Amino acid sequence: MTQMLMGQTRGEPERFATLHFERDVAAPLEVLWQAWTAPAARAIWAAPTPAVTVEITEAVTRVGGRELSLCKVAGQPDIACECGWLVLQRELRSVNYEVISSEGATRSAALVTADFAGSGEGSRLAVTVQLSPLAAGMEAGYREGFGAGLANLADVAERTMVLQRVIRAPRSLVWGAWMNPETLPRWWGPDGFSCRTSRIDLRAGGEWVFDMIGPDGTVFPNHHRYGDVRPQERFDYTLHWGENGPKHADAWATFQEEDGTTRVTLGMVFSTAAEFQTARGFGAVELGHQTLGKLDRFVTWR
Repeated sequence: MTQMLMGQTRGEPERFATLHFERDVAAPLEVLWQAWTAPAARAIWAAPTPAVTVEITEAVTRVGGRELSLCKVAGQPDIACECGWLVLQRELRSVNYEVISSEGATRSAALVTADFAGSGEGSRLAVTVQLSPLAAGMEAGYREGFGAGLANLADVAERTMVLQRVIRAPRSLVWGAWMNPETLPRWWGPDGFSCRTSRIDLRAGGEWVFDMIGPDGTVFPNHHRYGDVRPQERFDYTLHWGENGPKHADAWATFQEEDGTTRVTLGMVFSTAAEFQTARGFGAVELGHQTLGKLDRFVTWR
């Protein structure tokens, strides 16, 4: 976490501190877990105020992996955060170390344990931070920062949609069907929909400009812009209403091997709560499951 650590003064270090935070979230447990762990979502909620920008420069979300980020405020030195994942028990617990530094000096080190619980449409997050502050003001910064960060997290989770499907095919085959410009347009979209592509480049920094055509001939212009791409693990992208149109969601897809099968997770953080509710209202969850079903049939029938 890099929240609210800007502007702290140097001086004598504080005592060792153990901090506790709890938050109820009006979102299912699987959604809260994705919002907590997915880099595309973390980049949205980690900034405590609009004046702060969080840039994630590296993200490998698995045990032994790490996330590097920069917290930026105009006119102030960047704050660097290194987060290393030690435990990832899906929808139960995560443990990570966290080292904060600025201008070449380490300012704090911490062990962050997050416990998850949930039932139905609600969930709960309890976070314990064992903090070793190496500069003055860090304990206060963590207290304020985690409070702001968890409030942001709840907001993000409450406008996030998560779809999952276990596909009985190897991860390499599933990834290949998705990240191949020849095959993606052949299965993408709900039942009865087809795709008409203008441009497609599925590499990091690439884009897919296309129309989705409904069963009744209605045309829905789309523009996907691709961010980080980690082969056979995950990719991030943004969804726009038509070519260079307004963004309506930040999204990601992950691919996890499970005993010869592949768990595919598709997550979307809608730009506003209103857009999230509108999407749910017209059946986006069911339509999304139909899309993953078409992917399943595509790779298992080949």
